Amino acid sequence: MLRRASHVLLDARDAVVISCGAQSAQAGARRGRGTPALREEGRLAEANVRAVSRALDRFAEWCGLLFCWMIVPLVCAMVYEVIARYAFHAATIWSYDVSYMLYGAHFMLGAAYTLLRGGHIRTDVFYMNWSARTKGVVDASLYLFFFFPGIALFFWMGLQEGLHSLDIWEVSDASPWRPMIWPLKMCIPVSAALLLVQGVSEFLKSAYAAVKGEAL
Repeated sequence: MLRRASHVLLDARDAVVISCGAQSAQAGARRGRGTPALREEGRLAEANVRAVSRALDRFAEWCGLLFCWMIVPLVCAMVYEVIARYAFHAATIWSYDVSYMLYGAHFMLGAAYTLLRGGHIRTDVFYMNWSARTKGVVDASLYLFFFFPGIALFFWMGLQEGLHSLDIWEVSDASPWRPMIWPLKMCIPVSAALLLVQGVSEFLKSAYAAVKGEAL
């Protein structure tokens, strides 16, 4: 009886061991099957993030190439005014309004392109010595908690001001010419919207660098 009991206990222990070994093998097989799938999902997510960022960058670059042509009529207006004033003593009443409106619109509408090229003011005393991951964490946090709320408020307030100017058909009082000024004021919400769009791309780049430790 003792021998039979010992054999039963031994068989029970072996059965447990065999069962645990089978479960471990099955779990390992499941992990083996799941790892490539997870890697594939990660690659697809990275490809999607890269595609979205590149598309937004191309849009900002296209806008920059379009708005840069505003400098041509600005220069032409200034040259005409100088020649007319000093060569023919026939100053215009419209050159001043044209100059500040074109320059203001050119400055604001080109802000998203400047953000794409990294041309905005940045204090690099500490930033330049940080790793790519640290830069990504800092940039992503600043975009999320400061850039997006600030530019969203800028967009909302500028939109209200522009719509009010359009509603009353506001004109400039800076010169006797008195041109409509609402097109210039509508540049404020448009430039803010462009900044928000490009800000999404910059946030994706920063978040990727924070996670991966390298640039997108």
